Amino acid sequence: MPQRLSDYLKREYGEKVYRLSLTSGCSCPNRDGSIVLPDGTQLKGGCTFCSEGGSGEFAARIAPITEQIEEAKERICKKTDARKFIAYFQSYTNTYGDPDKLFSLYKEAIDRSDIVALSIGTRPDCIGPEILDMLKELNKIKPVWIELGLQTIHESTAKAINRGYELPVFEDAYRRLKEAGITVIVHVILGLPGESKEDMLGTVRYLADLQPTLDGIKLQNLQILKGTRMYEQYLCNSPHFHIFSMEEYTDLIAECLALLPKETVVHRMTGDGPRKLLVEPLWTLDKKRVLNTLTRKCSKYFQE
Repeated sequence: MPQRLSDYLKREYGEKVYRLSLTSGCSCPNRDGSIVLPDGTQLKGGCTFCSEGGSGEFAARIAPITEQIEEAKERICKKTDARKFIAYFQSYTNTYGDPDKLFSLYKEAIDRSDIVALSIGTRPDCIGPEILDMLKELNKIKPVWIELGLQTIHESTAKAINRGYELPVFEDAYRRLKEAGITVIVHVILGLPGESKEDMLGTVRYLADLQPTLDGIKLQNLQILKGTRMYEQYLCNSPHFHIFSMEEYTDLIAECLALLPKETVVHRMTGDGPRKLLVEPLWTLDKKRVLNTLTRKCSKYFQE
């Protein structure tokens, strides 16, 4: 049975730990045309599901990092007595930039006594030797978590969503990160167009069987957001879309959890789409109901 993130953090740090959504200012190679496939195709515009905000609509505005942290803390501390935080860089590709500048940015964040870990969202094709050396140095100061956007193991889907790299690229980055002692969290999207339930479970099985064992996983339902290429495809239902009901999705999550090893920490089981952009599935806006349903169906799959 896997572990809940909340339980893991309480064991590690003795109290509840909160994520601060921050912005590094990085862009993405899948947006600016720097990725050229073996057939000569130049990729632009990002993954088809990705919004203009780079899947980081809830991240902080671009500002000096200390200012971002204080503003994010203020929002959280209005409702809680939080004292410990994770510096979380979510939007775009946060290892796509000058390693020295990124090192200074991230070190400024984790040098703070109230920051217990650094979580960096990125792509497996943006973990070069200099970036890996940077991450290893940061990991000597505080724990570094690298979040890799895999989404699916199926190459036909990866091509359809314009992911921009093949599975061996992920496997190589995963191996090098684990050899460097870095914690790796992998993102999976359930409900990508054209994928069957068995395809989705196949991705989770693959991750459950990884060696070394996967540290963490984020599972979320596909969200159709206005302004994305996937939204345009959705309007004409090409390729075929199946939008999960809440019951279907939460049942699938339970099946996914049953596959995961005890060492893996589950960081997410559902996604929050920005209300102003979300087209489907609208049931995700009722977050309390979704979380209650997940608790009812999934608690038995977690370690006590």
